[in-house]
Amino acid sequence: MSDDAVDLAMDRAHSARMYDFYLGGITNFPADREAAAKALAAFPSAPIAARLNRRFMHRSTRYLAAELGIRQFLDIGTGIPTSPNLHEIAQEVVPSARVVYIDNDPIVLAHARALLRSHPDGTTTYVEADARDPQRILDHPTLRTTLDFAEPIGVSLIALLHFLPDEEAAHTVVDEVKKALPSGSTLAISHATPDFAPEAIAQVTRAYAAVGTHVRPRTRDEVLRLFTGWDLLSPGLVPTHRWLPDPDDPMLTITDADASCYAGVARKP
Repeated sequence: MSDDAVDLAMDRAHSARMYDFYLGGITNFPADREAAAKALAAFPSAPIAARLNRRFMHRSTRYLAAELGIRQFLDIGTGIPTSPNLHEIAQEVVPSARVVYIDNDPIVLAHARALLRSHPDGTTTYVEADARDPQRILDHPTLRTTLDFAEPIGVSLIALLHFLPDEEAAHTVVDEVKKALPSGSTLAISHATPDFAPEAIAQVTRAYAAVGTHVRPRTRDEVLRLFTGWDLLSPGLVPTHRWLPDPDDPMLTITDADASCYAGVARKP
């Protein structure tokens, strides 16, 4: 599909482009910046929280590749490519790593080429699919020919599940994916929470709802349930910047309220 055929709906704010704006990217438009300004008025730490999410993805991917020997990854809810992307981190450790990206967002599709610049020894592919239809993702021929389901797979759900406000739907997505994976596979999740700044998070949730994006921040216990049946790796479910941080990371001084997001990685027994 050509970029010209993609309807980017530039007149309407989009959560992926708002996230890109928080990260300092350039793939955003006036409607996105206007909506982001309203969100920032409620939660000025949104750019910090976005960067912490990104850094958690980097650290968790590097840890899984270097320490647990994961050689293949499935990234659901990829978002707008922002280098380094997951495959760049994984293939820096394991050049032969295989990565499948999943998203149904037209803006991601338009920029998907950036996700396909694999190390020559590895593989990266992109599948256009909706996270709310996990069986279609798992049955997709591109995914099945890229990943070996006889070997452990590292799944990333980074800053995705809070965009599934229906509780049953969120658990259905996670449970279907978990059930399909072989022993030794891993699940990395980051998820917005109201636990540390409840009023600010309630306001930013309303700001997103005003532009048609419904968000469901969840408490620690609610996020913890998503890992049910799997072994949560140390340090457990913690604010994003506290998950195996680099000792000299200046962002360790950031408060949990600024992060307002939990992160964790679990392994299938």
